[in-house]
Amino acid sequence: MTNPLAAGSLEGRRVLVTGSSRGIGADTVGYFAEAGAQVVINYRNKAARAQKLADAITAAGGKAITVGADLTDPASLTTLFDTIRTELGGLDILVMNASGGMESGMAPDYAMQLNRDAQVQLLQAALPLLGDGARVVFVTSHQAHFIESTPTMPEYLPVALSKRAGEDALRALIPELEAKGIEFVVVSGDMIEGTITATLLERANPGAISERKESAGRLYNVSEFAAEIALAAVEPIPADNTRYVGDTSDFRTT
Repeated sequence: MTNPLAAGSLEGRRVLVTGSSRGIGADTVGYFAEAGAQVVINYRNKAARAQKLADAITAAGGKAITVGADLTDPASLTTLFDTIRTELGGLDILVMNASGGMESGMAPDYAMQLNRDAQVQLLQAALPLLGDGARVVFVTSHQAHFIESTPTMPEYLPVALSKRAGEDALRALIPELEAKGIEFVVVSGDMIEGTITATLLERANPGAISERKESAGRLYNVSEFAAEIALAAVEPIPADNTRYVGDTSDFRTT
């Protein structure tokens, strides 16, 4: 897909995208780097994959570093931002993309730990590096954003509830952010074809993706949704601080 950001439009800007060694995060990082930004590729345990992406960006003339961090570990967060402070001196854009909760073998409250608690801790840890004019982008799904009014499939419910809890907790910090001149926007998307979440949902509930696709008319793919996230970091923020990607009619009418 063509980069939605103009070449050189982010020259000198410093960007962190969490969970960016693969999938939506990786494509988002790529768009930022192509637009001239210095990017931080964050990963939990995919160091080789993150480095491969950084090498590709560097080979194309971009600027990228990789920093491993488990967002649920406060010490790991400290290391993440200490590294960014040393390497880049600060941040202009923070994209909160990393999420989870459908993985096997995790604690029962892991979804809430990652999608709510860790997101709040992440933003609070980032605040000293975010100056006037910086922007924070929180990535979520329609199934989570509208969970209080529209039911979702049982397999996704723990993730949806925890993502909505995380969004609410972050929105509560908007007055503090605004006082520092920091902007905040939520990007809410429908199911995205080609993601790990979609694969896990399809495995747990065969036919779920095709059913949603038929109802919505179309679903965005990974690169298309990443483009919307990249645009959310630079375009004017909607009145309700939410950028909707994909059809919402089934969610708004319930």
